[in-house]
Amino acid sequence: MTFHLNFSTTVMASPLSRRLFLKQASLASATTVAAPTLLSAGTYSKAAEAPTIGHNGFKYRAVPGWGVLDAGKNPVNDCHEMVQDAKGRIILLTNETKNNILIYDKSGKLLETWGHSYPGGHGLTLGGEGNDQYLLICDTDRNQVIKTDLKGKELMKLDYPRETGKYDYPSQFKPTETAINPANGDIYVVDGYGLNYVTQFDKNGKLIRQWGGKGDTNETFDCCHGITVDRRVAANPTLLVTDRRHNALKRFSLDGKYQSTIALPGSYICRPVIHGENIYGAVFRSTSDSYPDSGYIQILDKNDKVISTPGGSAPTYQDGKLAEQRKDRTNSPFLHPHDVLVDEDDSVYVAQWASKKTYPIKLERVS
Repeated sequence: MTFHLNFSTTVMASPLSRRLFLKQASLASATTVAAPTLLSAGTYSKAAEAPTIGHNGFKYRAVPGWGVLDAGKNPVNDCHEMVQDAKGRIILLTNETKNNILIYDKSGKLLETWGHSYPGGHGLTLGGEGNDQYLLICDTDRNQVIKTDLKGKELMKLDYPRETGKYDYPSQFKPTETAINPANGDIYVVDGYGLNYVTQFDKNGKLIRQWGGKGDTNETFDCCHGITVDRRVAANPTLLVTDRRHNALKRFSLDGKYQSTIALPGSYICRPVIHGENIYGAVFRSTSDSYPDSGYIQILDKNDKVISTPGGSAPTYQDGKLAEQRKDRTNSPFLHPHDVLVDEDDSVYVAQWASKKTYPIKLERVS
């Protein structure tokens, strides 16, 4: 997504218009210069020099230079999502077809690359256990979800669910994320860049049900970008689905019944990630989805309350409602965070979209 200032020659007809033009151009130039590339560009040579970001016992510092590679050999375009396998390896999905998958160790060393056929590589989900783990890749250009092993062998493809009668042609299906129910292998697909449905398949790809669609009701979405199975209450697992343009997460039963909404004013959150008792999420933009370079990370507690916003304003609640949040432009290392991965040390790895083709940022927890 690219933004341009477009001034026609007719705007220059009067002195007032000329002054307005110069003012707008000056502001645009200042915004460009001020773009916070500091940590992602490796400005700090030592971690101790990097500013601390976050709140309420969830504070972090960026690790300078983590995961930065030779862009001539291993380029990235949009770094969309990251997962960690049973061996502790960190798997990154980019839509750069020279190497769609980059696999790191925790130190940031590149271990392996593969994948040349995912031009719209967007969503990445890890399923299975041990040596039987697999990936689900959402490709918004191929209009498919592709199941692969960890070496890249394609095992299954989910095409657009024609039998629902909602789609007239394949390109209306633009899957952005999947979730897997580990109890039975069911696959949930959100069509955030398409018609905004949640579609449930069994582990073999057979359609079970579909719900949602675009709208402003509790049961519908405006960009259902991400989804996860929330198993923090073992006796009652649920689905958390992003409603990005409504600045919310919505909770559903596993069979698609609406339960509740978690309002996140100002936060255009991409997908919820469960780690321990907390929900983590990358917010690609704040206050408006047309406000560039305004992202941050959001962390919620077991009661679905925001407790820390690394790179953003401190979360405050008034009469039980979260006040609108926005980016902290003084210390933030982020441009457009698109996903987070949290490891066993509580370090947070952040993949970014449309962020000058930068590699992921690793945040080490300091409190």
